[in-house]
Amino acid sequence: MEPLDSARQRLDRNLDVMREYERITGFWQIARRALANNSFDGVLTMVGVLTGNYLGGIRDAATVIRIGVAASVSIGVSGLWGAYLAESAERDRELAQLERISLIDLSDTKFSRAARVAVVVVSLVDGLSPLVSSLIVLFPFFIAPLIGSIGLSYALALIVGLVSLFGLGMFLGHISQRSLVGYGLRTVVAGIVAIGLSFILSPPGD
Repeated sequence: MEPLDSARQRLDRNLDVMREYERITGFWQIARRALANNSFDGVLTMVGVLTGNYLGGIRDAATVIRIGVAASVSIGVSGLWGAYLAESAERDRELAQLERISLIDLSDTKFSRAARVAVVVVSLVDGLSPLVSSLIVLFPFFIAPLIGSIGLSYALALIVGLVSLFGLGMFLGHISQRSLVGYGLRTVVAGIVAIGLSFILSPPGD
C-alpha cells in the first residue's frame, strides 16, 4: 500500500501546484475558450472539407480519410503552433512588466513556472481540440465498410458534425449561463449555412 499512498500524495501535490499556477495565470479560462472556439473551427472545417469532397465527386472512403486526416492535422498543428507563439509572447510581456515594476529577476520563480505551464496547457488545448473534433466528424468513413454505402457515410458524417456543433453550443450556453438549446441551435445554423453556401457556390456536377 505504501507505493500507492506515495503515488497518491505526489498526485495531490501536483494538483495543488497546478491549482496555484491556475490562480496566478488564469490559464483555465483561456483554455476553456480555446476548447470551445477551436473545436467549433475543427468541426466546421471538416464539414466544409466533406461537403467539398462530395461535390467534387469523391466516392472512395480511403481518399476521403486521407484528405480529412491531412486537414485535421494541419488545423491541429496550426492551432498548437499559433497558440504557443502567441501565448509565449503574452506571458513574456507580462513577466517583463512585473520585473520592471518589482525590479526583481523573476526568470526562476513561481511566476515564471506558472507562465510556462499556462503556455503548455493553452497550446495543447488549442491544438488538440480542432484535431480531435474534426476526426470525430470524419469517423463514419473509418467504418465505411460496415456502413456499406459511401453516400450514407457522408450523410452520417454531416449529422455527426451538426450534432457536435449543437453540443458545443450547449457547452457555450453552460459557460454563459444562458439557454443551452438556444446556443446549440445557433452553432447548428452555422454548420447548415456552411453546407448551403458550398452547394450554392459549387453545385454538384460543376
